[in-house]
Amino acid sequence: MVGRKLVERLTRDGMLAGEGISHVVLADVVEPTAPTAPSFEVEHAVADLADPGVAHQLLSGLPDVVFDLAAVVSGEAEADFEKGYRANLDGTRLLLDSVRAAGTGYRPRLVFTSSIAVFGPPYPEAIGDDHGTTPLTSYGTQKAIAELLLSDYTRRGFVDGVAVRLPTICVRPGEPNLAASSFFSSIIREPLNGREAILPVPDDIRHWFASPRAAVEFLVRAAEVDGEALGNRRSITMPGVSATVAEQIEALRRAGGDDAVRLIRREPDERILRIVKTWPGRFAAERAQALGFRAEASFDEIVRVYVEDELGGRVGADP
Repeated sequence: MVGRKLVERLTRDGMLAGEGISHVVLADVVEPTAPTAPSFEVEHAVADLADPGVAHQLLSGLPDVVFDLAAVVSGEAEADFEKGYRANLDGTRLLLDSVRAAGTGYRPRLVFTSSIAVFGPPYPEAIGDDHGTTPLTSYGTQKAIAELLLSDYTRRGFVDGVAVRLPTICVRPGEPNLAASSFFSSIIREPLNGREAILPVPDDIRHWFASPRAAVEFLVRAAEVDGEALGNRRSITMPGVSATVAEQIEALRRAGGDDAVRLIRREPDERILRIVKTWPGRFAAERAQALGFRAEASFDEIVRVYVEDELGGRVGADP
C-alpha cells in the first residue's frame, strides 16, 4: 500500500531529490500496481528479495535510489518465525550484499522502512532519540538487526543508507492485514464505510500514528536528506500523533457520528494485546523534525486524510 502510494507520488512529481526520474523498477511478490501515465520508463518484476540472485537482477540498472519496503508484518512475523526472518532480515541482507557486489563507485541512497517496534519497555513518558532499541517481538528484532546492517554497510561505504522508523500507518485503505496493529485502522475505516469493526484491546491502549500520506512524505524526504547531516546515526524515528484507542474513537465520532461508533464491537484478543502492549505510545522525534520530516498534528487530521484520499472527501462512500 505504501509502495503504491509512493509510486503515485513520484509519478505526479516526476522528480526525486531534485533530479528528474528516468526509470523506475517496481518489484513485489505479486504483480506490482503500475502508475498511470508516468513521465518515466517503468519496469515490473514479480520477485522475492529473499531468493538468491533476485536483488542482483533488480539492481542491474544501478539505480540512484533504492526503497526497501519489503516486510512480513508484525502479527504474521510472530506467528511464523521462519517466514518473518526470511523476509524481514534475509531479504534485506541479500539486497545490501547485492549493492556491495555491484562494484567500487556504486553507492546508492537506500531508504529502509523500519518500525517503532524496535523499541521495548520500560518507556519514559516520551521516547527520545537516544533511547535504546530493546524489541520484545520477532518483527521488532528483525527490524533492529536490519538497522544495524544498514548502518555498518553505510559506514563501510557500500550504501548511503537511511532507516525510517515508521509509526503505525493509519488509516490504511483496503482490507485488514495480518499486522497486530491492523485494528487501529479497522476501527476507523470500517465504520466510515458502514461496516462493523472488531476492537481486540482496551480503550486505554496508547500508540503512535501517522497517515499513509505522511509515510510517503517520510520516504521522499529520506531520499533527499543530506547524508552529512545524518552522520553515523542512520536510523531516524519519525514524527507522529500519540493517541489512545478512546481518542481514536472520539475522532471517529466527530467524523462519522454516533452511528459510526456503534459499529465498533469489542472482542478482546489476548494474543494481539500481548504484542501491542509492548509497543511505545509517544515519541519526542526531535531529530526527525529538525531534519525536515513532518506528520499530522492530531488524530482528527489523520482521519481527515483518509476521508480525502480514500473516500473522495465524504463519509459513507463505497470502499
